[in-house]
Amino acid sequence: MPTLLADAGAGSGDPDLGLLKAVNGLAADAPGWLDSLVAWTAEYGILLGLAALGLTAWLVARRRPDAPVAVAGVLWAPLAVAISELANLPISQLVDRPRPFVSHPELDVLVPGKEDTLSFVSDHSAMSMGIAVALFLVNRRLGLAAGALALLQGFCRLFVGVHYPTDVIGGYALATAVVLLLAPIAMAVLVPLCHALSRTALRPLVVARSVAAEPGGRRSAAPAGRRAGRRRGRGEPQPERERAPEDLAA
Repeated sequence: MPTLLADAGAGSGDPDLGLLKAVNGLAADAPGWLDSLVAWTAEYGILLGLAALGLTAWLVARRRPDAPVAVAGVLWAPLAVAISELANLPISQLVDRPRPFVSHPELDVLVPGKEDTLSFVSDHSAMSMGIAVALFLVNRRLGLAAGALALLQGFCRLFVGVHYPTDVIGGYALATAVVLLLAPIAMAVLVPLCHALSRTALRPLVVARSVAAEPGGRRSAAPAGRRAGRRRGRGEPQPERERAPEDLAA
């Protein structure tokens, strides 16, 4: 298949190549330990940080009043990433863009072993932004933190010389589109699933033990009323019983 973007950056006035060389040029002036740190961060560090944010989002979601819905939103994050990676397979083959250092050997490549893989779109950028957008829909603070890591991921991919800026932008766009466009369908499946799991032995995965069985602490309403009734004397007139939340919902 003919290469669609293989010659991107061939001209000296190409901003795609110009930005790549500007960022990658920082690696030539940086000490070796910093280059190694950025290379590890670009390949593994940021993804580990995003995994930690995802775990935190799950722990927080389990304690929310709408725990099954919140947990379903967190579960959508890794699923959206998987769908984005699958969608990228035909896209990368269609675009057929080689890594930038193939056409520009003057680049300082800090991550070896990428020669036989295609450049568009950036898998790491898609994974990072997919997690960030999905987490933002559930928890804005954690989503913003993940978004900062996703932006750092894009910078690191340029720093190590394995992607063009448009590869990174393409990864961001692909993941964002998958998360937002498929979220209604995904939640229509995941929310009932999480509600069903909350009624099984797997309940602790969906709802924290400290959270009441029903939103608003309905579990404790009836026992409290019975305890109050026992404290009254037998000869005292009984006031009209207040309706518990579950009565109002009936």
